[in-house]
Amino acid sequence: MDELSLIDAKFIEQNTDFVDLIKQLKKAFKENKTTVPLRHHHDFPNPKMESDSTLLLMPAWNPSQDAGVKIVTVSPENGKLDLPSIQGVYVYLNSKNGTLKSILDAKSLTVKRTAAASALASSYLSRENSSSLLMIGTGALSINLIKAHTSVRPIAKVYVWGRRYEKAAAICMALKNESFDCFPIKTIEEKITDVDIISSATLSKTPLIFGKLIKEGQHLDLVGAYKKDMREADDDALKKASVFVDTFQGGLKESGDILIPLQNGTINKNDIKADLFQLCSNQKQGRCSKNEITFFKSVGHALEDLVAAKYYYQQYIND
Repeated sequence: MDELSLIDAKFIEQNTDFVDLIKQLKKAFKENKTTVPLRHHHDFPNPKMESDSTLLLMPAWNPSQDAGVKIVTVSPENGKLDLPSIQGVYVYLNSKNGTLKSILDAKSLTVKRTAAASALASSYLSRENSSSLLMIGTGALSINLIKAHTSVRPIAKVYVWGRRYEKAAAICMALKNESFDCFPIKTIEEKITDVDIISSATLSKTPLIFGKLIKEGQHLDLVGAYKKDMREADDDALKKASVFVDTFQGGLKESGDILIPLQNGTINKNDIKADLFQLCSNQKQGRCSKNEITFFKSVGHALEDLVAAKYYYQQYIND
């Protein structure tokens, strides 16, 4: 029987090399050997916070190798309690005999694998010489998205916007020793037309990115707005862009950024160029020209969780 290990947020934070994690994700998407059922998605009332919370169950397995399930709650109003919106655990299993190998902090694992997946997409969709990034949102994902994107592109300047300017400033302070310069900004509009990559990780129910402001050659990375009534970009942004998703399984069904434009006729399913499985296996092409606007929507996938769990578990047992 495997010895049970408990892998906490501190270990995950100290043992993340985004270049290596992105490499592992790319390999898994390319090989496509992991079985991933559609995740369970349950909204439940949270009257004390005046907003529903969500329970997510995300299983995945590689037969006779490993398996796992992530159990997560998402509470959009946790900011009022000075808590991250995402809470949960990842249960990592031996799929040959069913024994429990490890329990990992799901919040940390999620932000790392999500950021790595966005950077993996960027390696196919953003221009290779991209040197500037606008980060919209100041939650737990923001620092990780910045670090992941800067690991695949030569980004020299990063701008951070949040609803609270002081949180944007705090993020820039936390990144002061990185290889790029980081600046908090007070409005999205002041920098959105100047940057090469726009990454957004918010729980907004109304668009923050407008097609009238984006320019040729930009790459849009939309990571937040995980529910059907949430949006980070408007219809005009999709009309101007080549649209990609992390997976067709979840990308077309779970987020308002894709679902609403599909329902109102702004786009149809055939307008979505490819997902990460097709990009990583070279079945489909990513960016086709330097002037193309690319749009990537991520809702998360259990393959990413299993890859990340294995990545941290192997480091833990070899430490």
